[in-house]
Amino acid sequence: MKKLLLSLAAIALFTQSFAQAKRNCGSHEYHIQMIQNDPHYAIERELIEKQTEAYEANPQKQTRAVKTIPVVFHIVYNTNAQNVSDAQIQSQLAVLNADFRKLNADWTNTPAAFQGLVADCEVQFCLAQQDPNGNATTGINRVSTNVTSFSTNNAVKYTAQGGANIWDRNKYLNIWVCNLSGGVLGYAQFPGGAAATDGVVITYTGFGTNGTALAPFNKGRTATHEVGHWLNLYHIWGDDGTSCNGSDLVGDTPNQADENYGCPTFPAVSCANGPNGDMFMNYMDYTDDACMYMFSAGQKTRMSALFAAGGARAALLTSPGCTPPVAQACGTPAGLNATGITTTTATLNWGAVANALSYNVQYRLLNAATWTTTTAASNSKALTGLTAGSTYQFQVQAVCNVAPGVYSSIASFNTTAVVGNCVNNYESNNTRQTATVIATNTNISSMIGTNTDKDWFRITTTNGAPKLKVTLSTLPLDYDIRLYNSSGSQLAISQLGGTSTETIKYNAAAGATYYVQVYGYNGAYNTTNCYTLNASTSAVNWRLDGNEANDFVNKAALNIFPNPAHDKIALQFFAEGNNAVSIHIYNAMGQKIVSEQKVTTEGENNFSFDLQQLSSGIYIMELIDNEERKIQKFTIQK
Repeated sequence: MKKLLLSLAAIALFTQSFAQAKRNCGSHEYHIQMIQNDPHYAIERELIEKQTEAYEANPQKQTRAVKTIPVVFHIVYNTNAQNVSDAQIQSQLAVLNADFRKLNADWTNTPAAFQGLVADCEVQFCLAQQDPNGNATTGINRVSTNVTSFSTNNAVKYTAQGGANIWDRNKYLNIWVCNLSGGVLGYAQFPGGAAATDGVVITYTGFGTNGTALAPFNKGRTATHEVGHWLNLYHIWGDDGTSCNGSDLVGDTPNQADENYGCPTFPAVSCANGPNGDMFMNYMDYTDDACMYMFSAGQKTRMSALFAAGGARAALLTSPGCTPPVAQACGTPAGLNATGITTTTATLNWGAVANALSYNVQYRLLNAATWTTTTAASNSKALTGLTAGSTYQFQVQAVCNVAPGVYSSIASFNTTAVVGNCVNNYESNNTRQTATVIATNTNISSMIGTNTDKDWFRITTTNGAPKLKVTLSTLPLDYDIRLYNSSGSQLAISQLGGTSTETIKYNAAAGATYYVQVYGYNGAYNTTNCYTLNASTSAVNWRLDGNEANDFVNKAALNIFPNPAHDKIALQFFAEGNNAVSIHIYNAMGQKIVSEQKVTTEGENNFSFDLQQLSSGIYIMELIDNEERKIQKFTIQK
């Protein structure tokens, strides 16, 4: 029935629920939703209909030619049952080829009144033999998912949403097979929709003719019906409820009131279409699989328009998808070399090979019995975890679209040897709790091996020699040191730039336990060269004069000057980072008379206070930094 095409923008959303075992196609609702949500789709649909009308109006330009469409089946499964077999997939492909070429034996069941309209649509299908990258494929893409079921929201068409991304819609008919919810057997996207979602979705229980296919939808006709939509066929009753005003835009399909279910008896008259009644055996009705077995000549013409010049599916005619990929020569990599070599790492390089999609890389210690095999996307590969001071061999194989080439000749390289037995002797000592005990007055060597490595050491001085000097020398990069007491409070820090020797002197009154932290400034590290650390003790004070500008003493204390003070006083102390601190001043009676909040910077901090309002006397300065409290007495004299 061919009636005036209604404006697509004016079509109202049509919904209806069906009992179990009744066909339920989601294509029309999906189509209306796209019109409502995507103005571009509505425009494209109008253009496609105009091109179709022009094609139908010029029979002389209509040529007979069989169109072969490559198909990829995306099997998206959550359970083993949903992972339909190759045999079930092949059964579905066979039904599509039979139905669209009028090779199905049951077409002869068409009533005599309609037999003259049964059409060979001259459309056939093949399993894709090469993928969009030109690689060999079976045309079956199996994807395991955590999603238990999908709806008509297109999630199954996106890997990121638990489905499988589309293959190029201009080269393949994409058919997703999954568990569809809500009793929907399938849905399709009409021509003109978004490229990322263009295809057909079928539930795994209405797919093919064996395996998980359940009666009465176990003869593969759900896919035939949905591919009909994909080829621009509407439901035969025009999706208008029972008004008899809808149209499928095909001239030789009788006007009918609404969809038919099950297996009606001929004739089934509606909309005054007697004596022959509805063409309920048409694939675009809702009858059971066993009772639909024909496309009409008018439907064939409508489908064929898609493949004419300017048609929405014309690009498929030049798709190489049905053709096995031509074996491309896969050359042998040459020019092998290694760069960026350290004690444990190296980057392997070689010349790019034409047609190579990737590379297999094998490497081993010299004369080792087995190779370690890895892959590379381009013509280089970074290796880690190598052994210092060792000879390695490696070879490379190019992988092309059909088969890999042969391995290259073997090349070799030597990792950097450890200099002066420089190794991380004291790992793992990355926290104060795991600090390594070291002897005083003894040089030790170790390594900052990563950008997060921090070496902690524990030192104990004696009452006979309580004065401590910590020296960090032979620095490969900019390293610094910090000194802590046994409770974890920082006592001192040395942060000279570059590779200058770092020194801390702490003239304590009695023997005690201390902790030293060695770390790289801004994450500096070196996997080749070590630093030298020495903790020296003395019975007399270490010199703290100006000739030793790197010396810092008693960084835990508050340095107040001038003391005695008059109108102003300055507070100097060291902080480990950017922290909020509280500073309070108390009088001799313990009353808080000044309270300020400050923000510190890492290293030395200086703050000044106005004392003009305070009278002469003894005062206490208090600094609270996190949970640490420091106090210092000072005097005001006026």
